[in-house]
Amino acid sequence: MTKNVPELYGSLVFGDRVMREKLPKDVYKALRRTIDENLPLERSVANAVAVAMKEWAVEHGATHFTHWFQPMTGFTAEKHDSFISPVGNGEVIMDFSGKELIKGEPDASSFPSGGLRATFEARGYTAWDPTSPAFIKDGTLYIPTAFCSYSGEALDKKTPLLRSMETLSHEAVRILHLLGDEAVTSVTTTIGPEQEYFLVDKALYEKRKDLVFTGRTLLGAPAPKGQEMEDHYFGALRPRVAAFMHDLDEELWKLGVPAKTKHNEVAPAQHELAPVYDTANIAVDHNQLTMEMMKLVADRHGLACLLHEKPFEGINGSGKHNNWSLITNTGANLLYPGRTPAENTKFLVFLMAVIKAVDEYADLLRVSVATAGNDHRLGANEAPPAIVSVFLGDELTAVLKAIENDEYFGKQEKVAMQMGTSVIPQFFKDTTDRNRTSPFAFTGNKFEFRMPGSSLSVSGPNVVLNTAVAQALREFYDELKDAAPDGMDAAVHELVKRAIKKHKKVIFNGNGYTDEWVAEAEKRGLYNLRSTPEALPQMVAEKNIRLFTSHHIFTEGEVRSRYAILLENYCKTLHVEAKTMGMMVRGQFLPAVLTAVDDLAASINACKTAAPAASCAAQQARLEQLSESYGRIDAAQSKLEAALAKAEALGDGQEAACFYRDEVLPAMDSVRGLADAAEGYLPAGVLPYPDYSALLFSV
Repeated sequence: MTKNVPELYGSLVFGDRVMREKLPKDVYKALRRTIDENLPLERSVANAVAVAMKEWAVEHGATHFTHWFQPMTGFTAEKHDSFISPVGNGEVIMDFSGKELIKGEPDASSFPSGGLRATFEARGYTAWDPTSPAFIKDGTLYIPTAFCSYSGEALDKKTPLLRSMETLSHEAVRILHLLGDEAVTSVTTTIGPEQEYFLVDKALYEKRKDLVFTGRTLLGAPAPKGQEMEDHYFGALRPRVAAFMHDLDEELWKLGVPAKTKHNEVAPAQHELAPVYDTANIAVDHNQLTMEMMKLVADRHGLACLLHEKPFEGINGSGKHNNWSLITNTGANLLYPGRTPAENTKFLVFLMAVIKAVDEYADLLRVSVATAGNDHRLGANEAPPAIVSVFLGDELTAVLKAIENDEYFGKQEKVAMQMGTSVIPQFFKDTTDRNRTSPFAFTGNKFEFRMPGSSLSVSGPNVVLNTAVAQALREFYDELKDAAPDGMDAAVHELVKRAIKKHKKVIFNGNGYTDEWVAEAEKRGLYNLRSTPEALPQMVAEKNIRLFTSHHIFTEGEVRSRYAILLENYCKTLHVEAKTMGMMVRGQFLPAVLTAVDDLAASINACKTAAPAASCAAQQARLEQLSESYGRIDAAQSKLEAALAKAEALGDGQEAACFYRDEVLPAMDSVRGLADAAEGYLPAGVLPYPDYSALLFSV
């Protein structure tokens, strides 16, 4: 049982409380200035911090330290070094220097670089990120770091995120000063990434080669019951799941991760964890930690945690909702409309900056969530469509319409919720409904970007969002900077009015799942990038390279390297899936069909021998059916193998990605369709791996 959550929370984090306690006052103040004001850190300060950090870590049982970084694999990486330092006579001391804190040197050629590094160009650097606190896990001090090549190119997810946060803060502060808010000196991007996941029994998981190698089931007929009864969502937690969630909360709280909400999701065996929002950089680190701890804690409970976007066919997949907002250093939420949003000038400016950013860089937002796994989910009537649009709700839509038409929008009165019974305490309705079909929805004081997949690092989507909004604010500043102080309100009104007229096409409050919306979006000129190979070329479109380079988020080489990495990842993912499917079909499924055929044939022969006059028509029909299925599956698998051989010859570029999408994936779907149909006729126990019924309903 958790005894004292406030004491437990952050107990393994070198956070502000520990820094105040362990660091000399002048060192603490210098470090806080670095964190709060993005100022360089002096080496003497780093040395003092290193000594205090090592002493604190050793007090908590740590023997090693590691520079923890986020390469372009989408996962985290770490190399562990002990604190020991020989002093002669066979003795050692525990030592840790400022140099070791600030800089590490992993092999930069062994991580994805998209051509930025050759195999022989091995040197890379990890550099301490003071804005994300160090923590202890499994007896090791983890130091969050950025990762770059010897020549300075960013090879990770953290560096561009930090750059995007700085440029957004700069542009936001400039325009706030222009609007008269001189007290603001910085603006922070905050996010709260909700994490969906599946839990299955580990022993069953280990018997499925597809889950082990790819994270999703490549074969499997639906269970008799799926999610159609709508009884799993928010349902009572099963004991094993509740125990897992309890331990996960404790482990995350120790690491300072503000895990807040936990519940069953829509699909059987699916669940969700939602944290309290934090600054974008720390929230991204926390989400990576959350995914790691989910797998670790699940293993302790005899479970396997699945983070793939579509681990099971026929039921909902998993996403990661990115709740995004802007907070000033004075504590104001720039996306909070207040009681009178029509009169809230700052809110309207920042609202329109976001709408403009989404409209002009919808293609980049789609690229930021483009993976082979997420392609199975987007637009599948369980997740947002591949079309990026903005949901504002009734009130804000009416406010913008009034501004566009120079009409007065009065203050909306609060409306009490009527439940039809006096015993229920009275409360007030929100000013608008929610829309779960929208990929980018305003939810009261933030925007919820619902397209990211469950396994994705949320760094990429936030880099795009931060940079696109920074660009919109930069353009707004240029439009307003020459306005006279007494004419600023009128200038802002005209700016907002022009922006509404130009960008309202991206606003859509209706059902995003319908075919009518697809047709309407096409009329409006909105992107509908249905697949990853269709989306990825947009990353290197001229306007998008210009966006990133003008804000110093990426060099053009860094942009193109990420395009190459994403293409390569798509091709390799489908390559592994196709090879795994072949292994299962040839080595497991078809032999199971043969076993069933042999058993049926033996049964028919025995029946005819024992009772020559007996009718064996039903058994004979089933035998013929399974024999025919065997032949069709074998032929389909041969076609898949031929397509895969052609794909392998194409490499990992754009042509190969399109071939995988157009030839390999359909061939895999064909094999699966035939195999899943045949599975329904196989006797229980013939398959050498667990079926959907066991996987989804055994925990």
